[in-house]
Amino acid sequence: MGSALIGLAAAVVGVTGTLIASVLSQRLLGRVQSEQFERQQQVAAAQWHREQQVAELNRRRDAYMQVNASLRRYRTHLLNFLWTVHKGAVTPEARELVEEARRDHHSVFAEAQLIASAEVLAQLDEMTKVLSEVYRRTMSLEEGNPDPDGSFDDIRADFVRLWERWETMRSVMRTDLGVGHGASEQAAIGA
Repeated sequence: MGSALIGLAAAVVGVTGTLIASVLSQRLLGRVQSEQFERQQQVAAAQWHREQQVAELNRRRDAYMQVNASLRRYRTHLLNFLWTVHKGAVTPEARELVEEARRDHHSVFAEAQLIASAEVLAQLDEMTKVLSEVYRRTMSLEEGNPDPDGSFDDIRADFVRLWERWETMRSVMRTDLGVGHGASEQAAIGA
């Protein structure tokens, strides 16, 4: 009877070991698969986040290019109009060119306001205020009701200051996009 009990105990231990091994094996496999799935989810989330950052950067770049182009066009038409006023040769067409460039600027600026970073938005706001003041002064001169410091030469000097402000704004835009100063911060985003 002793050897029969030993045989029975060995059989029970063997069967139990086999059953436990399969259960443990399944649990271990499940844990490995769960961890692997979690890693895949993290990789997918990181990739999605990176794609969103690239898309956002592209949207800002496009908006900055458009607002930059519209500001240059508006400034150029306004300066040309100032020269036309100085020559005394204002026509409805000349005025319409300025107004069209102004409307285009307002439209593009409105879009950029929704996308621009806080730093760029501050520059855009200031640039638009200054440009609006130059527009007002130019129109006052054209209407024959200039400001005390609103002569042709005074307003032309405003355009020089406006150009300097534009260069500052452009520099802030470039930094925001990771071009120029601060590029290492943007490069870290793409890494």
